[in-house]
Amino acid sequence: MVELQPVAGDRRQVAIGNLIIGGTRPAVIAGPCAVEPGYVEQAEALAGTGVDALRACVFKPRTRPDSFQGMGREALPLLEEARRRTGLPILTEVLCPQEAELLADLADGYQVGARNMQNFRLLEALGEMGRPVVLKRGFGATVEEWVAASEYLRGRGNDQVVLCERGIRTFEPRTRSTLDVSAVLVARDLTDLPVIVDPSHAAGQRRWVPALARAALAVGADGLLIEAHPTPTLSWSDADQTIGLDALARLVLEAQRGLGTTA
Repeated sequence: MVELQPVAGDRRQVAIGNLIIGGTRPAVIAGPCAVEPGYVEQAEALAGTGVDALRACVFKPRTRPDSFQGMGREALPLLEEARRRTGLPILTEVLCPQEAELLADLADGYQVGARNMQNFRLLEALGEMGRPVVLKRGFGATVEEWVAASEYLRGRGNDQVVLCERGIRTFEPRTRSTLDVSAVLVARDLTDLPVIVDPSHAAGQRRWVPALARAALAVGADGLLIEAHPTPTLSWSDADQTIGLDALARLVLEAQRGLGTTA
């Protein structure tokens, strides 16, 4: 394996719709784990907290095949209406190039989940499409492997890439994953790409999400990707780790104040 070398020079900024990640302050992207029938009204409530963009996943890879896999095509009109009413960019997960094509006119950026970090054919296809991509770190991936995966996108001419730390699998069972805040610093040393953090999937429990989010901001993360819902306990997916609007609004305010931003 070729060892990556530290990167010198200016940090890259990535535009997802009208949102700039890697700019003067951390960005906050939030929404339920998966789009539900009431998503449009949920999106309006989330917009009221001041978030910068909406999480809006309609295709969901799940560990068990009997778990809710997302609404799929049925949810597409909800994405269109949510974006129209809120004016906020939409970030959605895709599992294959065909889904990316289907969502091209409805989403401002794509998310590649942890399970697909090394799905190289998907990364190459998204690289050729040239749309912004948020690339999550795999459960057991090193930072170098994560950054190397981003090169599959960039090698096809797409530099609109954001790295997302979401926790890795360790021996600790009390949290869903172990949030590796040091990965923010290491990744920023190895690449010019912006680095954001998903504290929700690391925590697994909503009461821990705000503290982990603040830790991410404190080490200089360029933003947060958070699972949030007006009524967290009723969320169709990942309810235990989904925070409510009050907690989200506090995090948005702290991000807007530039908590923990670094040069």
